[in-house]
Amino acid sequence: MEFPIFQKLVDLIERNAAELTNNWLADVRREMSLTTYQKFDNIELYNRAFRVYSQLGRWISRETTKEDIARDYMALGAERRKEGFALSEVIHALILIRRNLWKKILGEGILDTTLDLYQAIELNNRVTLFFDRAIYYTAVGYEKQD
Repeated sequence: MEFPIFQKLVDLIERNAAELTNNWLADVRREMSLTTYQKFDNIELYNRAFRVYSQLGRWISRETTKEDIARDYMALGAERRKEGFALSEVIHALILIRRNLWKKILGEGILDTTLDLYQAIELNNRVTLFFDRAIYYTAVGYEKQD
């Protein structure tokens, strides 16, 4: 069973996927260490980040298995290697996606009570677990790509 604030936060992220994606894209353009991303097509980068934000509920649901994340993110790692991205850039880009997500939640000011904060911690735990797995399997897929 999901707590009301948990679902409210997931809905907030998915509903604001375009804004979050644009903020992420601006961060990518500013980060000097993301040189390959800065040379990459804006529309394609936008679409990639938007998929994560707009489908966050699916990714962090209890029905999504570690194997689901492994399959998708190993493929992502292999694809990024073929495209010439450094692994450090790919990991940094995923971290920026997560960071923008939390900036949005904290900026909304909807965590007013202790119960809200507790439920936000549960969301944080699931989001962190998802991103930890996504980063790990991206690296595995990247390294296995020949």
